[in-house]
Amino acid sequence: MVARRFIACVQDSSSPKMKMSFFINYNVEDILTQAAESTLRYERGEPISVLDGVPVAVKDEIDCMPYPTTGGTKWMHKVRQCNKDACCVNRLRSCGAIIVGKTNMHELGAGISGINPHYGAARNPYDKNKITGGSSSGSAAVVAAGLCPVALGVDGGGSVRLPAALCGVVGFKPTFARVPLDGVLPINYTVGMIGILAATVEDSLIAYAAMAGNLVPSDHSSITVPKIDLPLLKSANYTSSDMKIAKYGKWFDDCSDDIRICCSNAVAELSNKYGWKTVDVTIPEIEVMRLSHYLTIGSECSQSIATYLDKNKEELGWDVRVGLSVYGSFHSHEYLNAQKIRNRQLRFHQKIFSIADVIVTPTVGKQTALVRFQIAGNFLGLPAVTIPIGYNKSGLPIGLQFIGKPWSESMLIYIASAMQALCITECKKPEVFYDLLAKEQN
Repeated sequence: MVARRFIACVQDSSSPKMKMSFFINYNVEDILTQAAESTLRYERGEPISVLDGVPVAVKDEIDCMPYPTTGGTKWMHKVRQCNKDACCVNRLRSCGAIIVGKTNMHELGAGISGINPHYGAARNPYDKNKITGGSSSGSAAVVAAGLCPVALGVDGGGSVRLPAALCGVVGFKPTFARVPLDGVLPINYTVGMIGILAATVEDSLIAYAAMAGNLVPSDHSSITVPKIDLPLLKSANYTSSDMKIAKYGKWFDDCSDDIRICCSNAVAELSNKYGWKTVDVTIPEIEVMRLSHYLTIGSECSQSIATYLDKNKEELGWDVRVGLSVYGSFHSHEYLNAQKIRNRQLRFHQKIFSIADVIVTPTVGKQTALVRFQIAGNFLGLPAVTIPIGYNKSGLPIGLQFIGKPWSESMLIYIASAMQALCITECKKPEVFYDLLAKEQN
Protein backbone atom coordinates (compact mmCIF):
# COMPACT_ATOMS: atom_id res chain seq x y z
CA MET A 1 0.00 0.00 0.00
CA VAL A 2 2.75 2.44 0.94
CA ALA A 3 4.76 1.56 -2.16
CA ARG A 4 1.77 2.10 -4.46
CA ARG A 5 1.00 5.44 -2.82
CA PHE A 6 4.63 6.42 -3.09
CA ILE A 7 4.60 5.72 -6.82
CA ALA A 8 1.38 7.69 -7.29
CA CYS A 9 2.80 10.65 -5.37
CA VAL A 10 6.06 10.65 -7.34
CA GLN A 11 4.05 10.63 -10.55
CA ASP A 12 1.97 13.52 -9.24
CA SER A 13 5.08 15.50 -8.25
CA SER A 14 6.46 14.95 -11.77
CA SER A 15 3.30 16.09 -13.54
CA PRO A 16 3.35 19.18 -15.79
CA LYS A 17 1.43 21.05 -13.08
CA MET A 18 3.97 20.32 -10.33
CA LYS A 19 7.35 19.82 -12.08
CA MET A 20 9.09 19.18 -8.75
CA SER A 21 11.85 17.14 -10.47
CA PHE A 22 12.64 15.08 -7.39
CA PHE A 23 13.88 11.99 -9.23
CA ILE A 24 16.16 11.24 -12.16
CA ASN A 25 15.13 7.59 -12.24
CA TYR A 26 12.76 5.20 -10.50
CA ASN A 27 11.47 1.76 -11.43
CA VAL A 28 7.88 0.93 -10.54
CA GLU A 29 8.26 -2.83 -10.92
CA ASP A 30 11.40 -2.94 -8.77
CA ILE A 31 9.78 -0.87 -6.00
CA LEU A 32 6.68 -3.09 -5.92
CA THR A 33 8.81 -6.25 -5.88
CA GLN A 34 10.78 -5.02 -2.86
CA ALA A 35 7.56 -3.96 -1.12
CA ALA A 36 5.95 -7.36 -1.72
CA GLU A 37 8.98 -9.14 -0.23
CA SER A 38 8.87 -6.89 2.83
CA THR A 39 5.13 -7.46 3.23
CA LEU A 40 5.68 -11.21 3.28
CA ARG A 41 8.35 -10.87 5.96
CA TYR A 42 5.95 -8.89 8.17
CA GLU A 43 3.15 -11.39 7.57
CA ARG A 44 5.48 -14.14 8.79
CA GLY A 45 6.44 -12.01 11.78
CA GLU A 46 10.02 -11.91 10.57
CA PRO A 47 10.93 -8.31 9.65
CA ILE A 48 14.68 -7.90 9.29
CA SER A 49 14.96 -4.62 11.20
CA VAL A 50 13.14 -1.36 11.90
CA LEU A 51 14.18 -0.31 8.39
CA ASP A 52 12.29 -3.20 6.78
CA GLY A 53 9.81 -1.73 4.29
CA VAL A 54 11.00 1.85 4.76
CA PRO A 55 11.40 3.76 1.47
CA VAL A 56 14.90 5.20 1.01
CA ALA A 57 15.96 7.37 -1.95
CA VAL A 58 19.54 7.56 -3.24
CA LYS A 59 21.38 10.48 -4.82
CA ASP A 60 22.40 9.71 -8.39
CA GLU A 61 26.06 9.91 -7.42
CA ILE A 62 25.85 6.58 -5.57
CA ASP A 63 25.69 3.19 -7.28
CA CYS A 64 22.35 1.49 -6.81
CA MET A 65 20.94 -1.38 -8.86
CA PRO A 66 19.06 -1.55 -11.22
CA TYR A 67 19.80 2.08 -12.09
CA PRO A 68 22.65 3.69 -14.03
CA THR A 69 24.69 6.23 -12.08
CA THR A 70 24.53 9.50 -14.01
CA GLY A 71 26.03 11.98 -11.56
CA GLY A 72 23.39 14.36 -12.91
CA THR A 73 24.86 14.17 -16.42
CA LYS A 74 23.63 12.67 -19.67
CA TRP A 75 26.82 10.68 -20.25
CA MET A 76 28.55 9.46 -17.08
CA HIS A 77 26.71 6.12 -17.08
CA LYS A 78 27.99 5.47 -20.61
CA VAL A 79 31.65 5.62 -19.58
CA ARG A 80 31.31 4.17 -16.07
CA GLN A 81 29.08 1.16 -15.59
CA CYS A 82 27.12 0.46 -12.42
CA ASN A 83 27.34 -3.28 -11.76
CA LYS A 84 26.45 -3.53 -8.09
CA ASP A 85 25.17 -1.55 -5.12
CA ALA A 86 27.45 0.83 -3.29
CA CYS A 87 28.41 -0.45 0.15
CA CYS A 88 26.05 1.99 1.91
CA VAL A 89 23.11 0.95 -0.31
CA ASN A 90 23.87 -2.73 0.16
CA ARG A 91 23.86 -2.31 3.94
CA LEU A 92 20.51 -0.51 3.89
CA ARG A 93 19.07 -3.14 1.57
CA SER A 94 20.28 -5.91 3.89
CA CYS A 95 18.18 -4.27 6.63
CA GLY A 96 15.07 -4.52 4.45
CA ALA A 97 14.93 -0.90 3.28
CA ILE A 98 13.10 -0.37 -0.01
CA ILE A 99 15.37 1.51 -2.41
CA VAL A 100 12.95 3.66 -4.39
CA GLY A 101 15.12 5.37 -7.01
CA LYS A 102 17.81 7.90 -7.86
CA THR A 103 17.28 11.51 -6.85
CA ASN A 104 18.05 14.61 -8.86
CA MET A 105 21.27 16.50 -8.18
CA HIS A 106 23.34 19.40 -9.41
CA GLU A 107 25.30 18.15 -12.41
CA LEU A 108 28.52 16.44 -11.24
CA GLY A 109 27.87 17.95 -7.81
CA ALA A 110 29.54 21.09 -9.17
CA GLY A 111 27.07 23.66 -7.89
CA ILE A 112 24.86 24.64 -4.98
CA SER A 113 21.52 25.52 -6.60
CA GLY A 114 20.20 22.06 -7.47
CA ILE A 115 19.21 23.35 -10.90
CA ASN A 116 19.99 20.62 -13.44
CA PRO A 117 19.81 21.48 -17.17
CA HIS A 118 19.06 17.87 -18.11
CA TYR A 119 16.63 16.67 -15.44
CA GLY A 120 15.03 19.90 -14.28
CA ALA A 121 15.36 22.08 -11.20
CA ALA A 122 14.56 20.24 -7.98
CA ARG A 123 11.98 22.55 -6.40
CA ASN A 124 11.72 23.38 -2.72
CA PRO A 125 8.58 21.84 -1.15
CA TYR A 126 8.17 24.95 1.04
CA ASP A 127 7.97 27.18 -2.03
CA LYS A 128 7.98 25.75 -5.54
CA ASN A 129 9.57 28.93 -6.85
CA LYS A 130 12.63 28.52 -4.59
CA ILE A 131 15.70 26.32 -4.95
CA THR A 132 16.42 23.32 -2.76
CA GLY A 133 20.14 24.01 -2.67
CA GLY A 134 22.67 21.52 -3.95
CA SER A 135 24.10 19.31 -4.80
CA SER A 136 21.95 16.67 -3.02
CA SER A 137 18.87 18.61 -4.05
CA GLY A 138 16.41 15.83 -4.82
CA SER A 139 17.31 13.86 -1.69
CA ALA A 140 16.48 16.81 0.57
CA ALA A 141 13.28 17.57 -1.31
CA VAL A 142 11.84 14.03 -1.20
CA VAL A 143 12.30 13.91 2.57
CA ALA A 144 10.76 17.35 3.06
CA ALA A 145 7.82 16.40 0.84
CA GLY A 146 7.10 13.29 2.93
CA LEU A 147 7.95 10.76 0.22
CA CYS A 148 10.81 9.16 2.18
CA PRO A 149 11.86 9.45 5.82
CA VAL A 150 15.48 8.94 4.74
CA ALA A 151 17.50 9.71 1.62
CA LEU A 152 21.21 9.47 0.86
CA GLY A 153 23.39 12.31 -0.38
CA VAL A 154 27.07 13.06 -0.85
CA ASP A 155 28.58 16.08 0.91
CA GLY A 156 31.75 17.54 -0.64
CA GLY A 157 31.11 21.21 0.09
CA GLY A 158 27.99 21.32 2.22
CA SER A 159 26.05 19.33 -0.38
CA VAL A 160 23.97 17.48 2.24
CA ARG A 161 23.67 20.17 4.90
CA LEU A 162 22.83 23.06 2.56
CA PRO A 163 19.76 21.46 0.93
CA ALA A 164 18.74 19.97 4.28
CA ALA A 165 18.65 23.44 5.82
CA LEU A 166 16.80 25.04 2.90
CA CYS A 167 14.24 22.21 2.83
CA GLY A 168 13.72 22.00 6.59
CA VAL A 169 15.07 18.49 7.24
CA VAL A 170 17.94 16.95 9.21
CA GLY A 171 21.25 16.71 7.35
CA PHE A 172 23.98 14.57 8.89
CA LYS A 173 27.55 14.20 7.57
CA PRO A 174 29.71 11.70 9.50
CA THR A 175 33.49 11.90 9.86
CA PHE A 176 35.43 11.27 6.66
CA ALA A 177 35.73 7.47 6.11
CA ARG A 178 33.15 6.58 8.78
CA VAL A 179 30.85 5.29 6.00
CA PRO A 180 32.71 3.52 3.16
CA LEU A 181 32.83 5.43 -0.13
CA ASP A 182 32.88 2.20 -2.14
CA GLY A 183 30.47 2.64 -5.06
CA VAL A 184 30.36 6.44 -5.03
CA LEU A 185 31.49 8.47 -8.05
CA PRO A 186 35.13 9.36 -7.22
CA ILE A 187 34.73 13.08 -7.86
CA ASN A 188 35.93 14.62 -4.58
CA TYR A 189 38.08 11.98 -2.98
CA THR A 190 39.46 13.82 0.07
CA VAL A 191 36.52 16.08 0.92
CA GLY A 192 33.41 14.15 -0.17
CA MET A 193 31.44 12.02 2.28
CA ILE A 194 28.18 10.07 2.19
CA GLY A 195 25.57 11.90 4.21
CA ILE A 196 22.02 11.32 5.42
CA LEU A 197 18.96 13.48 4.89
CA ALA A 198 16.15 12.56 7.25
CA ALA A 199 12.84 13.71 8.63
CA THR A 200 14.05 13.44 12.24
CA VAL A 201 17.26 12.97 14.18
CA GLU A 202 16.09 9.47 15.13
CA ASP A 203 15.68 8.55 11.47
CA SER A 204 19.19 9.75 10.71
CA LEU A 205 20.55 7.71 13.63
CA ILE A 206 18.90 4.53 12.35
CA ALA A 207 20.27 5.01 8.82
CA TYR A 208 23.72 5.87 10.16
CA ALA A 209 23.76 2.78 12.39
CA ALA A 210 22.92 0.63 9.36
CA MET A 211 25.62 2.07 7.08
CA ALA A 212 28.62 2.92 9.26
CA GLY A 213 31.71 0.77 9.65
CA ASN A 214 34.71 -0.45 7.69
CA LEU A 215 34.50 -2.43 4.49
CA VAL A 216 34.87 -6.11 5.37
CA PRO A 217 37.02 -7.99 4.50
CA SER A 218 38.44 -6.05 1.55
CA ASP A 219 39.11 -2.67 3.15
CA HIS A 220 42.74 -1.79 2.58
CA SER A 221 42.44 1.77 3.82
CA SER A 222 45.19 3.13 6.00
CA ILE A 223 42.61 5.00 8.08
CA THR A 224 41.89 3.39 11.45
CA VAL A 225 38.21 3.92 12.17
CA PRO A 226 37.25 3.86 15.87
CA LYS A 227 34.42 1.69 17.10
CA ILE A 228 30.94 3.04 16.41
CA ASP A 229 29.14 4.47 19.44
CA LEU A 230 25.39 5.09 19.33
CA PRO A 231 23.47 7.32 21.78
CA LEU A 232 20.30 6.22 23.58
CA LEU A 233 17.88 8.98 22.60
CA LYS A 234 14.64 7.77 24.17
CA SER A 235 16.09 7.76 27.66
CA ALA A 236 18.28 10.83 27.18
CA ASN A 237 18.43 13.30 30.06
CA TYR A 238 19.86 16.41 28.45
CA THR A 239 20.10 18.37 31.68
CA SER A 240 22.54 15.81 33.07
CA SER A 241 25.11 16.67 30.39
CA ASP A 242 27.74 19.34 30.82
CA MET A 243 28.04 20.38 27.19
CA LYS A 244 30.26 23.23 26.07
CA ILE A 245 29.34 24.83 22.75
CA ALA A 246 31.93 26.95 20.95
CA LYS A 247 30.64 30.04 19.15
CA TYR A 248 32.64 32.52 17.08
CA GLY A 249 30.32 35.50 17.40
CA LYS A 250 31.62 37.62 14.52
CA TRP A 251 31.36 34.68 12.12
CA PHE A 252 28.07 33.36 13.56
CA ASP A 253 26.38 36.73 13.01
CA ASP A 254 27.51 37.08 9.39
CA CYS A 255 24.12 36.08 7.96
CA SER A 256 20.68 37.57 7.36
CA ASP A 257 18.84 39.05 10.36
CA ASP A 258 16.15 36.34 10.27
CA ILE A 259 18.76 33.59 10.45
CA ARG A 260 20.92 35.33 13.05
CA ILE A 261 18.02 35.96 15.44
CA CYS A 262 16.53 32.48 15.05
CA CYS A 263 19.87 30.70 15.52
CA SER A 264 20.92 32.89 18.44
CA ASN A 265 17.64 32.20 20.20
CA ALA A 266 18.05 28.47 19.65
CA VAL A 267 21.53 28.43 21.19
CA ALA A 268 20.27 30.51 24.13
CA GLU A 269 17.44 28.04 24.67
CA LEU A 270 19.92 25.16 24.93
CA SER A 271 21.55 27.06 27.76
CA ASN A 272 18.28 27.99 29.44
CA LYS A 273 16.67 24.54 29.26
CA TYR A 274 19.65 22.25 29.74
CA GLY A 275 22.26 24.44 31.41
CA TRP A 276 24.73 23.98 28.56
CA LYS A 277 27.50 26.58 28.34
CA THR A 278 28.51 28.70 25.36
CA VAL A 279 32.24 29.31 24.95
CA ASP A 280 33.40 32.30 22.93
CA VAL A 281 36.14 31.37 20.45
CA THR A 282 37.90 32.72 17.38
CA ILE A 283 38.51 30.67 14.24
CA PRO A 284 41.40 32.29 12.35
CA GLU A 285 41.75 32.50 8.59
CA ILE A 286 38.24 31.36 7.70
CA GLU A 287 38.36 32.98 4.26
CA VAL A 288 41.73 31.35 3.57
CA MET A 289 40.18 27.99 4.51
CA ARG A 290 37.24 28.59 2.19
CA LEU A 291 39.49 29.37 -0.76
CA SER A 292 41.73 26.39 0.01
CA HIS A 293 38.73 24.09 0.10
CA TYR A 294 37.48 25.51 -3.20
CA LEU A 295 40.87 24.90 -4.76
CA THR A 296 40.97 21.35 -3.35
CA ILE A 297 37.49 20.28 -4.38
CA GLY A 298 37.88 21.94 -7.79
CA SER A 299 41.23 20.28 -8.48
CA GLU A 300 39.96 16.87 -7.45
CA CYS A 301 36.80 17.19 -9.54
CA SER A 302 38.73 18.35 -12.59
CA GLN A 303 41.33 15.59 -12.29
CA SER A 304 38.82 12.81 -11.67
CA ILE A 305 36.79 13.43 -14.84
CA ALA A 306 39.55 14.80 -17.10
CA THR A 307 39.76 11.63 -19.19
CA TYR A 308 36.03 11.79 -19.97
CA LEU A 309 35.76 15.45 -20.96
CA ASP A 310 37.12 15.43 -24.52
CA LYS A 311 34.18 13.41 -25.84
CA ASN A 312 31.49 14.65 -23.46
CA LYS A 313 32.19 18.32 -22.77
CA GLU A 314 29.50 19.49 -25.20
CA GLU A 315 26.87 17.63 -23.17
CA LEU A 316 27.64 19.55 -19.96
CA GLY A 317 25.52 22.41 -18.71
CA TRP A 318 27.01 25.89 -18.97
CA ASP A 319 27.56 26.43 -15.25
CA VAL A 320 29.56 23.19 -15.00
CA ARG A 321 31.59 24.10 -18.09
CA VAL A 322 32.51 27.42 -16.50
CA GLY A 323 33.37 25.71 -13.22
CA LEU A 324 35.58 23.12 -14.87
CA SER A 325 37.37 25.83 -16.83
CA VAL A 326 38.23 27.54 -13.55
CA TYR A 327 39.20 24.26 -11.89
CA GLY A 328 41.49 23.40 -14.80
CA SER A 329 43.47 26.59 -14.24
CA PHE A 330 44.67 25.52 -10.80
CA HIS A 331 48.29 24.36 -10.49
CA SER A 332 49.72 21.48 -8.48
CA HIS A 333 51.72 23.79 -6.21
CA GLU A 334 48.51 25.63 -5.34
CA TYR A 335 46.88 22.32 -4.41
CA LEU A 336 49.85 21.48 -2.18
CA ASN A 337 49.67 24.90 -0.51
CA ALA A 338 45.98 24.26 0.17
CA GLN A 339 46.89 21.05 1.98
CA LYS A 340 49.34 22.97 4.18
CA ILE A 341 46.48 25.29 5.10
CA ARG A 342 44.34 22.22 5.79
CA ASN A 343 46.85 21.02 8.39
CA ARG A 344 47.02 24.50 9.88
CA GLN A 345 43.24 24.67 10.20
CA LEU A 346 43.18 21.24 11.81
CA ARG A 347 45.41 22.60 14.57
CA PHE A 348 43.15 25.64 15.02
CA HIS A 349 40.11 23.39 15.38
CA GLN A 350 41.89 20.95 17.69
CA LYS A 351 42.57 23.85 20.03
CA ILE A 352 38.89 24.78 20.04
CA PHE A 353 37.83 21.18 20.68
CA SER A 354 40.17 21.05 23.68
CA ILE A 355 37.86 23.53 25.45
CA ALA A 356 34.49 22.77 23.84
CA ASP A 357 32.52 19.75 22.66
CA VAL A 358 31.14 21.20 19.43
CA ILE A 359 31.13 24.35 17.32
CA VAL A 360 27.76 25.93 16.55
CA THR A 361 26.89 28.03 13.49
CA PRO A 362 23.91 28.81 11.33
CA THR A 363 23.82 26.27 8.51
CA VAL A 364 23.51 28.81 5.71
CA GLY A 365 24.39 32.49 5.50
CA LYS A 366 22.99 35.06 3.14
CA GLN A 367 21.64 34.08 -0.30
CA THR A 368 25.01 34.99 -1.77
CA ALA A 369 26.92 32.95 0.82
CA LEU A 370 25.03 29.68 1.15
CA VAL A 371 28.07 27.56 2.07
CA ARG A 372 29.80 30.05 4.37
CA PHE A 373 29.49 27.85 7.46
CA GLN A 374 29.88 24.37 6.02
CA ILE A 375 33.45 24.22 4.70
CA ALA A 376 35.24 22.91 7.82
CA GLY A 377 33.15 19.76 7.78
CA ASN A 378 34.50 18.85 4.35
CA PHE A 379 37.98 20.38 4.27
CA LEU A 380 38.87 18.95 7.68
CA GLY A 381 36.75 15.80 7.46
CA LEU A 382 34.77 16.70 10.59
CA PRO A 383 31.29 15.32 11.36
CA ALA A 384 28.47 17.85 11.27
CA VAL A 385 24.70 17.97 11.52
CA THR A 386 22.03 20.54 10.71
CA ILE A 387 18.63 20.65 12.40
CA PRO A 388 15.60 22.72 11.36
CA ILE A 389 14.86 25.23 14.12
CA GLY A 390 12.42 27.74 12.64
CA TYR A 391 11.40 29.85 9.66
CA ASN A 392 12.20 33.22 8.15
CA LYS A 393 9.67 35.95 7.36
CA SER A 394 8.87 34.24 4.06
CA GLY A 395 8.08 30.94 5.76
CA LEU A 396 11.24 29.20 4.54
CA PRO A 397 13.15 26.89 6.92
CA ILE A 398 16.20 27.91 8.95
CA GLY A 399 18.81 25.36 10.05
CA LEU A 400 21.32 25.33 12.91
CA GLN A 401 24.60 23.43 12.49
CA PHE A 402 26.80 21.64 15.00
CA ILE A 403 30.35 20.62 14.01
CA GLY A 404 32.10 17.97 16.06
CA LYS A 405 35.59 16.59 16.56
CA PRO A 406 36.51 13.50 14.52
CA TRP A 407 34.51 10.36 15.31
CA SER A 408 32.12 12.22 17.64
CA GLU A 409 28.96 11.22 15.73
CA SER A 410 27.27 9.90 18.85
CA MET A 411 27.66 13.23 20.64
CA LEU A 412 26.47 15.17 17.60
CA ILE A 413 23.33 13.05 17.28
CA TYR A 414 22.70 13.48 21.00
CA ILE A 415 23.04 17.27 20.75
CA ALA A 416 20.91 17.39 17.61
CA SER A 417 18.23 15.38 19.41
CA ALA A 418 18.28 17.85 22.30
CA MET A 419 17.86 20.74 19.88
CA GLN A 420 15.09 18.94 18.02
CA ALA A 421 13.21 18.36 21.29
CA LEU A 422 13.02 22.12 21.79
CA CYS A 423 11.92 22.93 18.23
CA ILE A 424 9.78 20.01 17.08
CA THR A 425 6.47 21.58 18.07
CA GLU A 426 7.19 24.56 15.82
CA CYS A 427 7.64 22.45 12.68
CA LYS A 428 5.27 23.18 9.79
CA LYS A 429 4.40 21.01 6.84
CA PRO A 430 5.60 22.40 3.53
CA GLU A 431 3.41 23.61 0.69
CA VAL A 432 4.03 20.33 -1.18
CA PHE A 433 3.62 17.38 1.18
CA TYR A 434 2.50 13.80 0.66
CA ASP A 435 1.29 11.71 3.60
CA LEU A 436 1.72 8.13 2.41
CA LEU A 437 -0.36 6.75 5.31
CA ALA A 438 -3.29 9.15 4.95
CA LYS A 439 -6.54 8.08 3.28
CA GLU A 440 -6.51 11.18 1.12
CA GLN A 441 -3.44 12.85 -0.33
CA ASN A 442 -2.74 16.57 0.02
